[in-house]
Amino acid sequence: MTMIEATAVGARIDGAVVRNTALSSTGILERVFSAAFRGLVYPQIWEDPLIDMEALELKSTDTLVTIASGSCNVMSYLTASPAEIIAVDLSPAHVALGKLKLAAATHLPGHTAFSNMFRHANLKTNLALYDRHIRPHLDDETRRYWDGREINGRRRVSRFTRGFYTTGLLGRFISVAHVLGKLYGVDPRELLRMDSVEKQREFFNTRIAPVFDSRSFKALTSLRASLFGLGIPPAQYEALAGDSTDGMIGALRIRTERLACGFPLKDNYFAWQAFGRGYQPGEAASLPPYLEARHFETVRRNAGRVSVVNESITTLLAARPAASVDAFVLLDAQDWMTDAQLSELWAEITRTAAPGARVIYRTAAAPSPLPGHVPDGILDKWNYQAERSLELGARDRSAIYGGFHLHVKRDQAA
Repeated sequence: MTMIEATAVGARIDGAVVRNTALSSTGILERVFSAAFRGLVYPQIWEDPLIDMEALELKSTDTLVTIASGSCNVMSYLTASPAEIIAVDLSPAHVALGKLKLAAATHLPGHTAFSNMFRHANLKTNLALYDRHIRPHLDDETRRYWDGREINGRRRVSRFTRGFYTTGLLGRFISVAHVLGKLYGVDPRELLRMDSVEKQREFFNTRIAPVFDSRSFKALTSLRASLFGLGIPPAQYEALAGDSTDGMIGALRIRTERLACGFPLKDNYFAWQAFGRGYQPGEAASLPPYLEARHFETVRRNAGRVSVVNESITTLLAARPAASVDAFVLLDAQDWMTDAQLSELWAEITRTAAPGARVIYRTAAAPSPLPGHVPDGILDKWNYQAERSLELGARDRSAIYGGFHLHVKRDQAA
């Protein structure tokens, strides 16, 4: 990436994150977060793709626009065979990861090699898979990213030989959480030995919950910068802390409890990533849909339907024709936005939405951020599916959000 390109990327990320002056304490934190976000943040996305696809009801004729993040869900949406997926992200690292996965699905010899690369993600042989089968098919910018050297002198792609899911801001944050747990006498991996939800809950109540009451843990999580590793900027920190009467500690306790014991471990790969630092072993393991053997040929066949773009979703939509998008996935990006940014985004979503289009997103706090912040003239064109949103959110295995939200364009709203 040239200096000019890097400056442009930085400006786009600053535009999404920075709200305050550089001399204010919050402004300083926002700029620190912006700088961190230019690298890899999410080695794995933390939104449940099964819930997404159930809400979106994707059809073979649909065009889907989504924020890419770690591209796990982008790849999983391919199992529903929509006509087109346009994935956008402000982070060049996330764009490079998405393009790597698409090239791998298309050009690796088969599911075993694909699984070695992205399920296990820690095998020495993965470097040879990259060099022989993936690298020749990458565009120059993506190839430069993965061939680039890290501070330790290793090629960036070698992360897939050392445990890719322990890298990035989120991966390192979870690793630090494991270290902190052990300092309190708790090995989070022990949770994975529990063979029932009841035993999971007992382990949480007796071993994990007491950590949240410790004075040092409360002091640590009171610092807004302490949660940058979760991809939570200062604006979203305030929303998350306000979602519990006990503030940030209460919000984190509720979400950790749900992740630990809200679903059987055999069904929840998010819990395995959080508490085990990788995917569950064995043939019957819970996995993202795109990593399941039964879906590999579908993912391979459909990979050419995806484009990955380093851009904001609002700017991308502004360049599209009216009524040209059937489904939108906003992740939790709206928690970062000002009223003006929200209104501009929803004006473009409304303009580009085809009849019956669906929009889904998640929020740190339970309520939607739209009422009172986006003009009624825009929101009146959408039907907010309140009961459906609550029902889907309750089944979201990632368990870390306060709310899941579904809107349907009123043209064909049920």
